[in-house]
Amino acid sequence: MGWCINRVNRFLSTRASYTQSFLPTSGFNPDGRAFKPTKGTQYEAGIKTDFLDGKLSTTLAVYQITKTNVTIQDQNDRDSQIQVGEQRSRGIELDVAGEILPGWRVIGSYAYTDAEVTEDIDISVGNKLLGVPENQASLWTTYEIQKGNLKGLGFGLGLFYVGERAALLDNSVELPNYLRTDAAIFYRRDRFNTAINIRNLFDTDYFSSTYGYTLGLERGAPLTIIGSIRWEL
Repeated sequence: MGWCINRVNRFLSTRASYTQSFLPTSGFNPDGRAFKPTKGTQYEAGIKTDFLDGKLSTTLAVYQITKTNVTIQDQNDRDSQIQVGEQRSRGIELDVAGEILPGWRVIGSYAYTDAEVTEDIDISVGNKLLGVPENQASLWTTYEIQKGNLKGLGFGLGLFYVGERAALLDNSVELPNYLRTDAAIFYRRDRFNTAINIRNLFDTDYFSSTYGYTLGLERGAPLTIIGSIRWEL
């Protein structure tokens, strides 16, 4: 259930939306009470504009999402789940994408998220939600040679930043922030495509997520190189 409003002109477009959700939830709390359905309400507004004669596009969005009866892992019992009373996420998202010069493309994004418990019996109001960074950003750029014998050869470089995140529901432990670097080399000519993608170029050691119970942490993938060859029919 919801509604959406859009306004568009040649260089600028705006939108606003409101939605409600209802999701039946199976299972029981540790005390034997059946889980209640999860309900959600979302407000969102955004604006999009173009620069450099349409070569560069920028989108800015603000939102608020409120959910009640959200099911999460019980931090005291890895085999059980519990429902928190109410969670609220507010944020701003900025995306920039386009081709600045022939062959040079850029995709950048930034997100600020304020995600917290707003109502509960067992969890303190104001506690941050598990694994949600307040600040997150990325920048990916590629350049593809446009002329000559090396036409179709390209290079890519990406930076991905994730801020500190709560590792436990009581917020007594935080996962540290990290910056990961990815890279790519590719070649495209007619129907032939080949690429080498490098994830975590500098083999950065970081924690990617938490399980939510007693400090179960998952490390991010180490330096990973993937090659691919494709012929389009």
